[in-house]
Amino acid sequence: MSEETKSLTLNPDITRFQNNLISEYKEKNQTVKKGQTLFLGSSIMEIFPIEKWEAEGKVKFDHYIYNRAVRATTTLFVLEHIDTQIFELAPSKIFINIGTNDIGFQVPEAIFRANYETIIREVQEQLPNTEIYILKYYPVNNVDFGSDADEATLFATRSNEAFNAASAKNQEMAKKLGVHFIDVSDGLADENGNLKKEYTFDGAHILTNGCEVILKNLEKYL
Repeated sequence: MSEETKSLTLNPDITRFQNNLISEYKEKNQTVKKGQTLFLGSSIMEIFPIEKWEAEGKVKFDHYIYNRAVRATTTLFVLEHIDTQIFELAPSKIFINIGTNDIGFQVPEAIFRANYETIIREVQEQLPNTEIYILKYYPVNNVDFGSDADEATLFATRSNEAFNAASAKNQEMAKKLGVHFIDVSDGLADENGNLKKEYTFDGAHILTNGCEVILKNLEKYL
């Protein structure tokens, strides 16, 4: 596993990292402009450099985009920190990519699904005018990766088949709850449906050039 992968996904004290990041978000939330756009999820969303691009002037949208994702987290984590990650920002739009760790950590599906639905319902109750967008899970690549012990562990419970099946159920949930379900992964996969090697450093997490592809697909919703 590369040093970049370790720094992004295998913090030696992940709980401390998560707590520190939540504390950082709490501090930042004191000065946010409410009614903006929010990105929410786990590591794939956390490392999406949208706020860096905004600060550098590389991208500009009608609404500022805040990123409140936290690596190695599940739907339960979002429920436990929903004030910090969502309500304190009172966003007008939320783009959610959460659940791949529920699948990877083998959280019982009934619990995973109940948690995800509760997140959506709580937002609808407290922020009834907020538009909610559930993102289809991105493809992974365990063909060109997965050759060392860490990568093998990563892919032991994560696959395109599992993510596509979960996405189909997320789409059903979105329809039931009256929220958006969108697929912004166009261009990420190769002819076999695997995440292109040039867009990933470990087969699952996405590099900046891949994030640029995703952002282009997202633009019409932002």
